[in-house]
Amino acid sequence: MSKFLLRRLILMLPVLFGIVVVTFVIARSIPGEPCTAMYGEKATPAVCEALTIRLGLDKSIPEQLVIYMGNALRGDFGDSVQRGRPVTDLLVERLPTTIELASIALIFAVVLGVPLGITAAYYRNSPIDLVTMIIANIGVSMPVFWLALMLKVLFSVTLKDSFLYLPPSGSLPAGYASSIVPFYVSWGLATKETASPFLIFISQFNILNGILTLNFDLVFQAMRYLILPAIAVGTIPLAIIARMTRSSLVDALNQDYIRTARAKGLKERVVVVRHGLRNAMLPVITIIGLNFGYLVSGAVLTETIFGLTGVGRTLFDAITARDYQVIQAVTLIVAFSFVFINLLVDLMYGFLDPRIRLS
Repeated sequence: MSKFLLRRLILMLPVLFGIVVVTFVIARSIPGEPCTAMYGEKATPAVCEALTIRLGLDKSIPEQLVIYMGNALRGDFGDSVQRGRPVTDLLVERLPTTIELASIALIFAVVLGVPLGITAAYYRNSPIDLVTMIIANIGVSMPVFWLALMLKVLFSVTLKDSFLYLPPSGSLPAGYASSIVPFYVSWGLATKETASPFLIFISQFNILNGILTLNFDLVFQAMRYLILPAIAVGTIPLAIIARMTRSSLVDALNQDYIRTARAKGLKERVVVVRHGLRNAMLPVITIIGLNFGYLVSGAVLTETIFGLTGVGRTLFDAITARDYQVIQAVTLIVAFSFVFINLLVDLMYGFLDPRIRLS
């Protein structure tokens, strides 16, 4: 196991390096320049020349790449041209929002998708199977932006005066958010001025911060405000997981060892769950891992519609403004999340199927 982990960690390095190089070159090949995107009509030649020199864009791309890689290895991703702030500070503030949304959306997709898939497989070729797969196909077919808008109309407008009302925004109200006490202040570890970036990063997860400070009202409100965004972004993964679970479990239930288990007189529930589902979960685990990576990287529309300030919306704004530093940093973070999730999926394989040897 240790050799497998070491080998995978070493293989991560060239992958991440290649992603940085490709992103670096493509970002600088996009038509337009930061000066024009930032200053518009005020982008005089003198202003643009000064900005180009300040950002180091007057150097060749290989020189810029070497400088960027050297700074990145020290944890310095440069400053955002658009916002005039260190990119690291932006990631510390905004990445938790996206991870929190992606996590809740994935929980929603798995908790509903896997049971739907199991039900469809158990009652395969029956009306229950047909209805379940129709629901899954509808879920896959609905665009995220359309579903998000429909959810807002239904739960925030139509049901405004009922107990089913849900906030149209994914962000906590400004007054409520400003009153939140970070866990490191509550625990006496640091003040807001002296806290390390790591403590600030952890405290940006509202649900986790609420649990650590025993502020269960914060936990409730944070989850309440994320229900609609999580449903909107998690519906397509839910449908994919349900379909994959169904097809994988149907294939597993047709194997010889399942017939042997039934011949021994085991209960059908034991045969399906203990023998069939465990072997059917390998491709499902892969889909779940990939979907979490997609949720982290693909929440641009959802964050925009629900007013969430996460890395998806930050990346969109950075691309519009030709903010190279932010584009590269977010892309690197997303790439690392995909690689890390794939590593966890491989480790899960060995747990689910002992026949798979990782060493």
